[in-house]
Amino acid sequence: MWKSGLSCLAPLGVCLSVPAVANDEPSARGFEVSGDYTADAILISDKGAKDKAYGLDNLNLQVDVDLGRVAGWQGAQVHVHFLNNLGGMPNNRAGTLQGVDNIEVATQRFRVFEAWIEQSIGPRTTLRAGLYDLNSEFYANDAAGLLLAPAFGVGSEISATGPNGPSIFPSSALAARVEHRFGRDGFMRVGVLNANARTLGDPGGVDFDFDEGLLLIAETGVEASFKATAGVWTYTRDQDEVVTPSGDGPLRRSAAQGAYAIFEHPIANRDQDNEVTGFVRVGVSDGHTTVFRGGWQAGVLFEAPFPGRPLGALSIGANQAFVSHAYRDALAATGIPPASAETQLEVTYTDVIFGRIGIQPDMQIIVDAGGERNRPLVIVSGLRFTFEF
Repeated sequence: MWKSGLSCLAPLGVCLSVPAVANDEPSARGFEVSGDYTADAILISDKGAKDKAYGLDNLNLQVDVDLGRVAGWQGAQVHVHFLNNLGGMPNNRAGTLQGVDNIEVATQRFRVFEAWIEQSIGPRTTLRAGLYDLNSEFYANDAAGLLLAPAFGVGSEISATGPNGPSIFPSSALAARVEHRFGRDGFMRVGVLNANARTLGDPGGVDFDFDEGLLLIAETGVEASFKATAGVWTYTRDQDEVVTPSGDGPLRRSAAQGAYAIFEHPIANRDQDNEVTGFVRVGVSDGHTTVFRGGWQAGVLFEAPFPGRPLGALSIGANQAFVSHAYRDALAATGIPPASAETQLEVTYTDVIFGRIGIQPDMQIIVDAGGERNRPLVIVSGLRFTFEF
């Protein structure tokens, strides 16, 4: 999958075609420090309103330590990920349910995004514990990684859950994950995460109380030349429903739960560095504790599509988020004709200039933004710059 100079940023679900800086392998010296910087310029166009531009950025710094080499603790490794975000919030202007830029955050600050230790338990099983990004392993696939729309990261029907969102970018939670590999390409992983995502840098810091209960998630499948996975998730405590049945009064609480499936497969393989890969993902949820009852994402990734541009990549994607019946009723009660879904189309291309800088123009079209049936099209034009160090 996209072997030429590829770097994947797990917390963002973003794959960048930027040549990696030559570093010693962690196994050779026991530790590795890496980082990258992303800056986006986003223009929101909506008929009947003035266009508005936004700038936002994302800085990652990661430290990986092989405890076997450094301290003689065999089969153990430590990963720490620092994260800083600044800039505007383009979705405030776009008014979509799913967002338009996967580095947009509600609060701009420095955070410790991940800090976990992993221990091997035999040749096929690992245990990981600490501050952990759910989307680094669950509900993720490589071929969707170039697209900027957040829905191509973790599905919207789970990303909108929890009192502060689940343990995903930009705020993680204390968690434990067990993964077992079986056969040639099979795997199963199970995660137990604090339902209240709050990390170092967020107000109050890490939540050690677990008063909001737990998020439980399990995923199994095959990762070979193709990927086919299925997962289920649920919270141990009921969550507030997003809309009351009568439109007023206290919110009811109900179980937040769902399931998803991912299929990714090469469509064409012109040579080792010129694959064309397609993917499709589908997710469903309870339809009461968020505005979503499910959705799908699909797309195609073209590696090095143009002659003489070995580090280039083109991606085309589409997604729909199906709006819950309760949310549609609430919109109708305010006089807004509701749509059954919010639909998003995206085309993006990335390449490298000056040998080190990634540049990525992006175009998105959102139909029925916000679940509003008569709303004009929202057009999002973007330009992303990336740099690794």
